[in-house]
Amino acid sequence: MPRIQKLDVGDWIDLRAAKDIQLWPFRLVKLPLGVAMELPDGYEAYAAPRGSTFKNYRVIQVNSPGVVDESYKGDNDQWFIPLLSFGFRKIKKGDRICQFRIQQKQPPIEFEEVEHLGNPDRGGYGSTGKK
Repeated sequence: MPRIQKLDVGDWIDLRAAKDIQLWPFRLVKLPLGVAMELPDGYEAYAAPRGSTFKNYRVIQVNSPGVVDESYKGDNDQWFIPLLSFGFRKIKKGDRICQFRIQQKQPPIEFEEVEHLGNPDRGGYGSTGKK
């Protein structure tokens, strides 16, 4: 019998390592997550590291956030997380390593090229909170 889990709107869903893996500094690993799923039409999944992932494992997700589109739904389309390690560590099968959420795809939009936006400037990149 399949297991069904009900989640609240906005929740991120933890994903776990599907196998033990040894990490080496500055090596890229492709960690299997042991899941594959069929997403509803018009939806995609976003996978991102958990808040404690770097602290616990000294890895970063190199495609963060990872995007899984609705066409990635075959029997062999298992989800993976590509990780870059910054130390010697071991990830064990079952460790919570990342999280995902499912969101509706962006609706079609049109862009219009203009010479000026006509809005006040905020001060450029990195200016939030500065006066």
